[in-house]
Amino acid sequence: MSLPTGRLLAIDTATEAMSIALSLPNATFVFDGEGGARASEHLIPEVMALLQRGSCTLAELDAIGFGRGPGAFTGLRTACSVAQGLALGAGKPVLPIDSLLLVAEDARDDDAADPFDVWVAMDARMDEIYAAQFRWRDGRWHTLAAPALLGVDALQRLWETDPPGCVAGSALVAFAGRLDCGPARQVPQARTRAAALARLAQMQWDAGGAVDAALALPVYVRDKVALTSAERAEIAGVSAAPGRPKQTNVPSGDRTPYAASEGQT
Repeated sequence: MSLPTGRLLAIDTATEAMSIALSLPNATFVFDGEGGARASEHLIPEVMALLQRGSCTLAELDAIGFGRGPGAFTGLRTACSVAQGLALGAGKPVLPIDSLLLVAEDARDDDAADPFDVWVAMDARMDEIYAAQFRWRDGRWHTLAAPALLGVDALQRLWETDPPGCVAGSALVAFAGRLDCGPARQVPQARTRAAALARLAQMQWDAGGAVDAALALPVYVRDKVALTSAERAEIAGVSAAPGRPKQTNVPSGDRTPYAASEGQT
């Protein structure tokens, strides 16, 4: 990969890992560590430590990237809010980065074929998988199948119709024995998400993908992550009424989290 053309900070907490990358014209600094529930507590101190390692200040950055999802609900909110807060404070734009594409980039070898196709399959919990298909061609990534939330059987049917050449992601371990990707090359564990994050941030910066910090938003592919107070009260009332089925069709709108909202979205 060519030397960075921008001074970029990027963060991702979409999974149980916490990844931070700082790309400078003369060097790249990365951090891969424990995320999950610890991300909100340790992300900013680790960001500041990485900036110190690179002798760089927020004011000297060109943009701040963040893993926008899909992924863990709390993790996505953490990365998005931290990136947005830092960017607004420093007057910088943001780079929203597809968290599944991050897995694809990590799986791509330096000598990968061109084109190189890869399916990403990440454990979304609740017996579901975040899946997307990407192609590396002519020095950039192309999306063949947009990120979606699929059951194991649904993803298996897609692969039976069009067998994958490479599959990467945590679903290979979480659904071992149930998810058959045939002779495809398998990359169940990331080598270094932070290094892949640095490369994607640089690609997006070079492609003019920076946006105003006010537009920093996470991407959710699971709709029912929360209920309004009125919806919860209505469901409680319907459930309590004798002989009446529990309501399961949850409308969208102003939401407050389910108790299970710390999982995947």
